[in-house]
Amino acid sequence: MDDSIAALVRQDGWRAEGAAARVHYDGGGDRFAVEFYADTGRVLYWTVPTAGDADRPAAPVPRDRVPDPLRRRIRADLAAADVDPDAERREL
Repeated sequence: MDDSIAALVRQDGWRAEGAAARVHYDGGGDRFAVEFYADTGRVLYWTVPTAGDADRPAAPVPRDRVPDPLRRRIRADLAAADVDPDAERREL
């Protein structure tokens, strides 16, 4: 497992999934999955369907539609794991 992935899984809620680390976030009625990919140093945001709309697939979310508190938390988690927090801002 990549060192950055191993460090992230020590942060609250993160888990390893192959070459990525993932955390889920519920806030303001929205659910997000956040993934950090060590090999590219990128963070991806996905909407996650709730129980009421389980037939809707997960979909990528542009950063400008992600709540600022979530983005700040992700940058803080990256920094705590000795990953450059600017990875959260990098576009694909």
